[in-house]
Amino acid sequence: PVFAIGAGLSGYDKAPVDKYVQSHIQINEYRDRVLLPAATKRMGSYIGTCVKILDMTGLKLSALNRIKIPTVISTVDDLNYPEKTDTYYIVNAPYVFSACWKVVKPLLHERTKRKVQVLQGCGKEELLKVMDYDVLPHFCRYNSKNSASRDVGMKVDNVLDCFSPSHSFYVELWNYMKQCASDSKCTGPAQQKSIHVEVPEPEEEIYTIEAAIETALEKLSDDVTCKAILNGVNTLNTDVG
Repeated sequence: PVFAIGAGLSGYDKAPVDKYVQSHIQINEYRDRVLLPAATKRMGSYIGTCVKILDMTGLKLSALNRIKIPTVISTVDDLNYPEKTDTYYIVNAPYVFSACWKVVKPLLHERTKRKVQVLQGCGKEELLKVMDYDVLPHFCRYNSKNSASRDVGMKVDNVLDCFSPSHSFYVELWNYMKQCASDSKCTGPAQQKSIHVEVPEPEEEIYTIEAAIETALEKLSDDVTCKAILNGVNTLNTDVG
C-alpha cells in the first residue's frame, strides 16, 4: 500500500499534540487491521509493510517550529509499529526543508537514512520505478510549481485529490471507525468524545535532532530577515536615486 501525506499543508498549529497522535494511531490501526490483510489476500502472499510519500508543497518556516509533533509520531511508530514502513519518499521539497534536511541527515541512524529518499521535484520518474502509475498520488503527477494553484478536491488525470475528504480512503476509514465505536458500546466505558493519548518521551537522538533543527531554523530565519532588510535598503536607495 502507498500512503500519501500532505506534510507541507498539515497545519500542525491547529490542534494539540495528542490529537495528532490519536489520529495517527487510528490510521496505523486501520492499516494493520484492514489494509494490509486485504492486500495480502489480493496478492496471494504476505504484505506487511507500506511506503509513504510526503508532499512538502506549501511547507512554511513556521510549521517547522512545531517539530515536536512529527518527532513524537516517530517515537510512537518506533515503539508500537516497528518496520511497518519500507521507504519514506519526500517530494516537492522547498528550500526551507532542504536546509533543515542537510542538518538533520548526518544525525540519523544509517538504517533510518536508508529509508528516507528526498526526490527531485514531484518525484514522478523515480516513483514510477517502484510503483504503477495508477497508484501515483495526484501531487506526483505534476511539478510542484503548479501544485500550489490546485484546490483540494480537484482531479488530476481523472484521479481525485487524495487529501479530499470524499476520497474513498477517508470514507472507508471513517466508516470503519464508526463501526468499531458501535461494536464497543456494549462492552466499553461511558461514551466519550475522544480518547486522550499519552504522548511518549522521545529518545535522546530525537532531542539532538530537535536542537539541530531549531538551530537551523534560527539561522534560516536570520538569513530571511537580513535579506528582507537588504531588499528594503535597496528599494530605499532606488527611491532616493
